Amino acid sequence: MAGFNKVVNSLEEAMQGLEDNMTIIAGGFGLCGIPEGLIAQIKTMGTRGLTVVSNNCGVDGFGLGVLLEDQQVKKMVSSYVGENALFEKQLLSGLLEVELTPQGTLAEKMRAAGAGIPAFYTATGYGTPVGEGKEVKEFNGRPYILEESIGGDFAIVKAWKADRYGNCVYRHTAMNFNPMAATAGKITVVEAEEIVEPGELAPSEIHTPGIYVNRVVKGSFEKRIERRVLAKEEN
Repeated sequence: MAGFNKVVNSLEEAMQGLEDNMTIIAGGFGLCGIPEGLIAQIKTMGTRGLTVVSNNCGVDGFGLGVLLEDQQVKKMVSSYVGENALFEKQLLSGLLEVELTPQGTLAEKMRAAGAGIPAFYTATGYGTPVGEGKEVKEFNGRPYILEESIGGDFAIVKAWKADRYGNCVYRHTAMNFNPMAATAGKITVVEAEEIVEPGELAPSEIHTPGIYVNRVVKGSFEKRIERRVLAKEEN
């Protein structure tokens, strides 16, 4: 990797510098739009004591769920945790700390971190356990709670296309949390389905400017379906 060229040649190089007890911001929603290879590389590295910030924690045996198998994750900051039996087991047994955060608030926490905003007020969560212990302020007669932004040592992101300068395009619902996550890491690593030359992506197409991205690696994706539901045949 030299100059503006942010492409690295391996997953090992992409995750170089990840250490125990760091915080990882991860894009994706369920198994949609997740950086599968980067997650697998973290599993291979055996890095432990991690705080992982993501909408959820994958499923048993795939996605972020693989990091639970050897108890590499110390804390999850997430919104939805209902698809992972091992997650539930570790939570109930006290092996895993979990901070539940409304999805919109979680997205804004990431976006705010990338924008240099340390905290923001939101009405979401006021009067619920989410708001307990947080500062409350009224605006136009309505109470709001103060939420702190959240950044990570690493952000791992999945893109449809990226150029060598790190400009990224996401595809359809696989965009989800990825644009916000990409802004929130001290080191942002993009795993892309396709890497193209600078200029091949029209400026109007780009969702994440390369200024936010430190490394780009070509990925190979299974794109597993989280839950397949078939309609019953009518007699």
